Amino acid sequence: MEAILDKSTFTDDAKVMSKGQVTIPKDVREVLGVGNGDRVTFVVDHGKVTVVNSAVFAMKYLQDQLKGEAEKLGLESEQDVNDLMKSIRDED
Repeated sequence: MEAILDKSTFTDDAKVMSKGQVTIPKDVREVLGVGNGDRVTFVVDHGKVTVVNSAVFAMKYLQDQLKGEAEKLGLESEQDVNDLMKSIRDED
Protein backbone atom coordinates (compact mmCIF):
# COMPACT_ATOMS: atom_id res chain seq x y z
CA MET A 1 0.00 0.00 0.00
CA GLU A 2 1.56 3.25 -1.17
CA ALA A 3 0.60 6.62 0.25
CA ILE A 4 1.65 9.95 -1.26
CA LEU A 5 2.39 12.58 1.40
CA ASP A 6 3.62 15.31 -0.99
CA LYS A 7 5.57 15.46 -4.27
CA SER A 8 8.82 14.17 -2.78
CA THR A 9 7.58 12.11 0.17
CA PHE A 10 5.77 8.81 0.04
CA THR A 11 5.44 5.54 1.89
CA ASP A 12 5.51 2.03 0.50
CA ASP A 13 5.54 -1.40 2.05
CA ALA A 14 6.79 -4.89 1.29
CA LYS A 15 6.24 -8.36 2.69
CA VAL A 16 9.00 -10.08 4.66
CA MET A 17 9.55 -13.60 3.29
CA SER A 18 10.52 -16.70 5.30
CA LYS A 19 14.28 -16.07 5.04
CA GLY A 20 13.90 -12.40 5.98
CA GLN A 21 14.08 -11.25 2.36
CA VAL A 22 12.18 -8.19 1.17
CA THR A 23 11.69 -6.94 -2.37
CA ILE A 24 12.39 -3.22 -2.49
CA PRO A 25 9.52 -1.55 -4.36
CA LYS A 26 10.40 -0.13 -7.78
CA ASP A 27 9.72 3.50 -6.84
CA VAL A 28 11.97 3.15 -3.77
CA ARG A 29 14.76 1.56 -5.88
CA GLU A 30 14.53 4.53 -8.23
CA VAL A 31 14.86 7.01 -5.36
CA LEU A 32 17.85 5.07 -3.99
CA GLY A 33 19.42 4.78 -7.45
CA VAL A 34 19.90 1.03 -7.10
CA GLY A 35 19.35 -1.80 -9.54
CA ASN A 36 20.08 -5.46 -10.00
CA GLY A 37 23.29 -6.43 -8.19
CA ASP A 38 23.67 -3.14 -6.31
CA ARG A 39 23.94 -3.12 -2.56
CA VAL A 40 22.00 -1.20 0.08
CA THR A 41 23.08 -0.30 3.60
CA PHE A 42 20.76 -0.35 6.60
CA VAL A 43 21.59 2.46 9.03
CA VAL A 44 20.08 1.77 12.45
CA ASP A 45 19.84 4.69 14.87
CA HIS A 46 17.87 4.34 18.12
CA GLY A 47 15.24 2.06 16.63
CA LYS A 48 14.90 3.99 13.37
CA VAL A 49 16.17 2.25 10.21
CA THR A 50 17.18 4.10 7.05
CA VAL A 51 17.97 2.26 3.80
CA VAL A 52 20.59 3.94 1.61
CA ASN A 53 22.55 3.18 -1.53
CA SER A 54 25.77 1.53 -0.26
CA ALA A 55 28.01 3.29 -2.81
CA VAL A 56 26.62 6.70 -1.87
CA PHE A 57 26.90 5.87 1.84
CA ALA A 58 30.52 4.74 1.48
CA MET A 59 31.49 7.90 -0.42
CA LYS A 60 29.80 10.14 2.16
CA TYR A 61 31.52 8.25 4.98
CA LEU A 62 34.90 8.62 3.27
CA GLN A 63 34.33 12.33 2.70
CA ASP A 64 33.41 12.80 6.35
CA GLN A 65 36.55 10.95 7.48
CA LEU A 66 38.79 13.03 5.21
CA LYS A 67 37.21 16.35 6.08
CA GLY A 68 39.90 18.88 6.95
CA GLU A 69 42.81 16.75 5.72
CA ALA A 70 43.43 18.95 2.65
CA GLU A 71 43.76 21.98 4.88
CA LYS A 72 46.25 20.14 7.11
CA LEU A 73 48.36 19.44 4.01
CA GLY A 74 48.06 23.04 2.82
CA LEU A 75 46.02 22.10 -0.26
CA GLU A 76 43.95 25.13 -1.19
CA SER A 77 43.41 24.63 -4.91
CA GLU A 78 43.18 21.98 -7.60
CA GLN A 79 46.68 23.01 -8.69
CA ASP A 80 47.98 22.27 -5.17
CA VAL A 81 46.52 18.76 -5.45
CA ASN A 82 48.04 18.29 -8.91
CA ASP A 83 51.44 19.44 -7.64
CA LEU A 84 51.23 17.02 -4.69
CA MET A 85 50.32 14.13 -6.99
CA LYS A 86 53.20 15.00 -9.33
CA SER A 87 55.67 15.08 -6.42
CA ILE A 88 54.43 11.71 -5.17
CA ARG A 89 54.77 10.17 -8.64
CA ASP A 90 58.28 11.62 -9.06
CA GLU A 91 59.40 9.89 -5.82
CA ASP A 92 58.76 6.42 -7.32
